[in-house]
Amino acid sequence: MEVTIANYFELLASKDKDQQYEAYQQIVVATEKPVDWAYEVWDQLIADLTDSDNHRRSRAAQFLCRLAISDPEKKILEDFSAIWEVTRDKKFVTARHCLQSIWRIGLAGEQQRKLVLESFKNRFLKCEDEKNYTLIRFDMIQGLRNLFDQIKDEEVKELALSLIENETDPKYQKKYAAVWKNG
Repeated sequence: MEVTIANYFELLASKDKDQQYEAYQQIVVATEKPVDWAYEVWDQLIADLTDSDNHRRSRAAQFLCRLAISDPEKKILEDFSAIWEVTRDKKFVTARHCLQSIWRIGLAGEQQRKLVLESFKNRFLKCEDEKNYTLIRFDMIQGLRNLFDQIKDEEVKELALSLIENETDPKYQKKYAAVWKNG
């Protein structure tokens, strides 16, 4: 791993919030494309998914989602349930950050995409008893849009539109449909 990237991971533990944020931003930029150091941080990120610090849980989930494109061994398939668990985190902001990133796993390949689509579908259809379920649904619809915009897979679009159609509240159906207005 490059010294620079290793330093960014170290700075995530800094007491200085500005340094933490800068390090986070730099790792996000680095993971826009495949990297060769994913497995050097993978196990620690998996461990961090259950850390007592919600910021650590959030960052770990987001980074793992982003590193899925750098995972030729498809470890993400085995670790998906641990990441998905963070979408139900006791801190809603942590859960939401994970949910807003998880679509990126679908960029890694067909198996990964199918897992994301199935998870979104099941959660969308069964989440009405969850607190803030309309935000959860919105994040999944937005995630499907993000995935579609990257890979142009009609299956992704069809799923999103069918989920939107399934929404019984006209106000939220309209809100979710607006995400797909120009698609």
